[in-house]
Amino acid sequence: MDQFASYMMTFSKFVMIILSASIMVRCIRSMLREKYEPETWAYLRVGRETLPVRHWENLIGRSRSADIRLDLEKISRVHAVLSRNDRGNWVVYDIFSKGGVWVNGLKVSPRGILLQDGDVINLAGHTARFLAIPPEKRDKLEAKRQPAGKVSPTLTLLELTVFQLFLLMQHAFNAKEEHLPAIALAFVSLIALEWSVYNAMRVIGRMGFEVETLAFYLTTLGMSVAASSTPEDMYKQILLTAAAVFLFVLGGWWLRNLHRTSVLRIPIAGAALLLLAVNVVASDVVLGARNWLEFGGYSFQPSELVKVAYIYVGASTLDLVFRRRNLFSFIVFSATCVIALALIGDFGTALVFFVTFLVISFLRSGSIATVFLAISGAGLAGFLAVSIRPYIAQRFASWGHVWEDIYDTGYQQTRAMSAAASGGLFGKGAGAGWLKSVFAANTDMVFAMVCEELGLVIALCMVLALLTLTFFAMRSAGSGRSAYYAIAACATMSLLLTQLALNVFGSLDLLPFTGVTFPFVSRGGSSLLSCWMLMAFLKSADSRREASFAVRPVNRMNDLSPRPEYGPEESRLPEEVRR
Repeated sequence: MDQFASYMMTFSKFVMIILSASIMVRCIRSMLREKYEPETWAYLRVGRETLPVRHWENLIGRSRSADIRLDLEKISRVHAVLSRNDRGNWVVYDIFSKGGVWVNGLKVSPRGILLQDGDVINLAGHTARFLAIPPEKRDKLEAKRQPAGKVSPTLTLLELTVFQLFLLMQHAFNAKEEHLPAIALAFVSLIALEWSVYNAMRVIGRMGFEVETLAFYLTTLGMSVAASSTPEDMYKQILLTAAAVFLFVLGGWWLRNLHRTSVLRIPIAGAALLLLAVNVVASDVVLGARNWLEFGGYSFQPSELVKVAYIYVGASTLDLVFRRRNLFSFIVFSATCVIALALIGDFGTALVFFVTFLVISFLRSGSIATVFLAISGAGLAGFLAVSIRPYIAQRFASWGHVWEDIYDTGYQQTRAMSAAASGGLFGKGAGAGWLKSVFAANTDMVFAMVCEELGLVIALCMVLALLTLTFFAMRSAGSGRSAYYAIAACATMSLLLTQLALNVFGSLDLLPFTGVTFPFVSRGGSSLLSCWMLMAFLKSADSRREASFAVRPVNRMNDLSPRPEYGPEESRLPEEVRR
């Protein structure tokens, strides 16, 4: 029996590596290699040229980065903004251009003017005619776009299921007998959950499932980490996973309505600040930080939930995206969050917030000067933090020198590196490692724990999954409907990628050890909930046809939008639309 178990363990290691590689390749092909066809929402007729309007917020100007580039005399680099809400109304704004903006002879202010089909827009003496697309023509354009799902998501999810079953088998060989029922139930429940979500998406006609597949892959590795380190808590892990996926679906549904999303940004910002304030006042100090709150016998980390609120608020203001006062209010909100995190001693998360702030502020303002100013301020704040909190200075002092004191300052990292090296390419098997007995192995050093038990190849696939989601966010941003979706998706992946870098490089002594979790994989209910909720932002940026449940279908949008009467103006639309 022992020999049979040994053969099965070896076989499962090879199969799991092949399945992991296949899952990654299939998701990369579907998310990064398939052709993206942009949506067209309206047209601008400038002279003899008809320019498509591809987004809901469009910068008009001479700048190369402008969505609608007009390289004409007297046109400012950023001259105007053409914006659409999710009820189909278009507004043009003058953003302090030198030559001015007029609509049908009426001067446009920064507050904007509502546009109708056929309106004449004068930009510094140059005439442009706005041409709306009738709803029925818009449906025909949408039908011509290639749908998502050329790489079968069903087969990819089936490979993930087989991967999960082999992982469960490894735990069955290595876990204690009293823990086997809970571990088995956890993996079976995870498989049932992912297939239930997939079938629900198919019922509503959504074909893209790559984001969810990669998230479930990472969640599976997190389930394995929990089964190895804390098998007595597997029932709790099942409930947390189900709650996290439910919040992901709920968040995607909520983001379908941008007006509703924008209206709640101030209450959500207030709730986030209140939660951090309670954390500062009521939490207890543990290992120099006050990260946790106790509620009803359960503990949670407020900063994880604030991450979701931070991106939700930071990406908002939609049609006001170009106004400086909104950027300044976001800077104040960001500074308050970072100060609160500094007060509770969670400097790793404060660094994650700061990087996310840089991404959002740049995407919203396009100002390099703002970014440099923020970096300078962060450098001063970091110097003060090191002066006030000696244990932070100690972490920086031990960086690169952990092998000089393996029983004190270098205790965790030296053992993490030793365990990671001992796992080799294929690992010792799920549950067979020894690093799990070291403090914080299943959170701050989880990359090394996965290397030891499942091998370097699967650990690198774990990293590749997040990198794939990051490149997908960048690619989706270029074709996204709204600036909100684009900014939220890029901010989400910058946040998760920063966590990834701090966790992996910190545990391997390539960066100072900050104690930041690995997204989806590190044990912790608060982290798992926030990661799945953040995926709703990424999903909402996917504008491929029939890909995202977080993007309202065009025909449903037409039902909600006002339907103007189209007469002779329709004949001015391009030939492809009239067909």
